[in-house]
Amino acid sequence: MITVYADGSAIGNPGPGGWAAILVSEDGASRTLTGGAAHTTNNRMELMAATEALQVLPADVPSVVFCDSEYVVKGATIWRRDWKRRGWKSSSGKLVANLDLWQALYAVLDTRPLATFRWVRGHAGNRLNETADKLARAEAEKRKLARDTRTDPAPFGRQWEEGR
Repeated sequence: MITVYADGSAIGNPGPGGWAAILVSEDGASRTLTGGAAHTTNNRMELMAATEALQVLPADVPSVVFCDSEYVVKGATIWRRDWKRRGWKSSSGKLVANLDLWQALYAVLDTRPLATFRWVRGHAGNRLNETADKLARAEAEKRKLARDTRTDPAPFGRQWEEGR
């Protein structure tokens, strides 16, 4: 059994975002995966975390993915059948948001029949969930810093000029 804690973050939502997944095997060995995007949403990053984690897992090993996103857990376990039946439309008749990432997640899940999802309450003291949250936030912060320094290449210089 491999346990995964996956989380996503976005600053501004949409804005710079990050995702993280912590994979832990039964013998306690762990692996951390992280990434992000310059302009995204927290839901997209939550989906990326789960998808990226599952992609590196062996298909024949049972795994459980813990997410504090009910959106991801319900989409992976409940909503898929109805969305597909309705032509990838939600109950309101609109195209499912983040369809590209849902379909990527479903493609991975189709090759990993032993994977399950469970919801975990966020910010409730679960050590691995808290760590995944911090890593995802750090990835979002990195992208925010990169964006801010590109759009404002010399903030000190401008302050200097204003001070004259």
